Amino acid sequence: MSDTKTIAFLVANEGVERVELVDPWNAVEDAGFEPRLISLKEGEVRTFEHLDASDTFPVDEVVAQTSPADYDALVLPGGVANPDALRQDEAAVGFVRDFMASGKPVAAICHAPWTLIEADVVKGRSLTSWPSLKTDLHNAGAEWTDERVVLDGNLITSRKPDDLPAFISALLEAVNHGVDSAAATDPEHAGAAPRP
Repeated sequence: MSDTKTIAFLVANEGVERVELVDPWNAVEDAGFEPRLISLKEGEVRTFEHLDASDTFPVDEVVAQTSPADYDALVLPGGVANPDALRQDEAAVGFVRDFMASGKPVAAICHAPWTLIEADVVKGRSLTSWPSLKTDLHNAGAEWTDERVVLDGNLITSRKPDDLPAFISALLEAVNHGVDSAAATDPEHAGAAPRP
């Protein structure tokens, strides 16, 4: 049995922002972890560069057939269409809800917090996102802030592709040393106190 940590990347089969999938994926691999691509159905994931279709990547697991217990962290890349599809899928929403409840690191960037809203896990939390989600997050009971990365308990959030270096750094710190360590390494951008 391997001691390698496994990181779940949950995306819809179409509409994920390419750089928000590929850059964290590569960083996870470079750190010696095993990334796994989870989606709504078997086959491939079509990424986009803004509104233009880009590369495809093979799906490793179907979300309805896997469990948060199989992974050490969860990454939710953005793109507008991606989280919009995920939040309409009961298995994806349940997976995100259960992952948040597990206390393991959950990292969401750009429009990905739409799925967190649907999973009803943002109330009382501090986070960031693409600016157009600010009202949605406030309406769901979250405190939105315009920072490159916000850490609140096991939740790591960032706004956009320009924030990827800080997002990836916080993710890797949380996977390597725990979510409390990630918050301690970037206290200027940490949200609320770590949650039990």
